[in-house]
Amino acid sequence: MSRVAKRPILIPEGVKISFDKKKFLVKGKLGILIYDINDNVQINYKNNKISFKIKKKCNANDSWVQAGTARSLINSMIIGVSQGYEKKLQLIGVGYRVSLVQNNIIKMFLGYSHPIEYSAPDEVQVIVPSQTEILLKSSNKQLIGQVAANIRSFRPPEPYKGKGIRYADEIVRIKEAKKK
Repeated sequence: MSRVAKRPILIPEGVKISFDKKKFLVKGKLGILIYDINDNVQINYKNNKISFKIKKKCNANDSWVQAGTARSLINSMIIGVSQGYEKKLQLIGVGYRVSLVQNNIIKMFLGYSHPIEYSAPDEVQVIVPSQTEILLKSSNKQLIGQVAANIRSFRPPEPYKGKGIRYADEIVRIKEAKKK
């Protein structure tokens, strides 16, 4: 049995949910998110709480895995539409800078011979507070993580000087240079 699936989810105020056998819809002040429910998972809604169980006619271990996954993803969706998620990226390096060209298009100068333009999806809000910081906001946890990883992949931090794009809370271990 999954320990994650056993814990019920409390629905905060301002969040509306609806579901049938295949789709789970979460609606809040920051948007609408949809999740496809696995066939082996049964969702119960009672007294502003959501609980997860498995259906009787299925493999128990695999079904509990799916129930735990469904609980985790639906909990992330509820937090996303009520509070939202944000990721902060920093550019470390001489001459590295970023600017917002249009709504969700950023232009980055990362030491290459050309600038790099990246267009973020409409569900992700891009804010550039300074020339060396990027702030991403969204209600979808998976999407914001993927966008942050895509931006970071243009110039990941290197281990000798630490130059590159890194998450704000990331710790980069610097290697020692060669000794003579």
